[in-house]
Amino acid sequence: MYKNAIYTILENRPLTDQVWRMVLEGDTQWITRPGQFVNIALEGKYLRRPISVSDYDERTLTIIYKVVGEGTRQMSKMQVGEELDLLTGLGNGFDTSKAAPKNLLVGGGVGVPPLYNLAKKLLAEGREVSVVLGFNTAAEVFYAEEFAALGCRVVVTTVDGSQGVKGFVTTALAEGDLAFDYFFSCGPLPMLKALYDATECSGQLSFEERMGCGFGACMGCSCKTKYGNKRICKEGPVLLKEEVIW
Repeated sequence: MYKNAIYTILENRPLTDQVWRMVLEGDTQWITRPGQFVNIALEGKYLRRPISVSDYDERTLTIIYKVVGEGTRQMSKMQVGEELDLLTGLGNGFDTSKAAPKNLLVGGGVGVPPLYNLAKKLLAEGREVSVVLGFNTAAEVFYAEEFAALGCRVVVTTVDGSQGVKGFVTTALAEGDLAFDYFFSCGPLPMLKALYDATECSGQLSFEERMGCGFGACMGCSCKTKYGNKRICKEGPVLLKEEVIW
């Protein structure tokens, strides 16, 4: 179930040159799992912008977005006190009931944000959490300190080696001593496929996809699975490792 509601901007600030954090105040009862997303209406734009929820509580939700086009650039110019029209509570989110005692969270770029609330939930359930965050360069790194402050073991990878492990997130898995029995991930498709190939245990993959409606009506974001096509916005964005057909 999703809800259309108006939210007020409490904070809108840059984390890096391109990545921004926005905190919104409004009705959050429709967000029930980490990994769900919102669809944001912007003045003058026909399609809403789907953005994952990084964190939420009883009255606020936090989103982290990358300025990559006109819509997100428009968002970055919005001021505290302005209002946004959101479809909220979209997507299935991560299922923490399937987690193991030792869990690995893997995020690539703007796939990192939805893992933050997930880490909080898993730690609150008494589970161990290690986090691998992948970026191209040190200038793009964000939220590593925030994950560490929660109590997670954090490993940062950069393609150019300017911070942490040089290489991709799978490099950290191959070279490190990360012990885990289950994984959760979100990021670009090549990263998810590489992680799928590099892991022997089960896990959950959160797919990034362009969307039209955000609630399953247009069928524009389908993914092949062993159980037929699934809509990333409706039956996803989180799919089980075992069901995905590459």
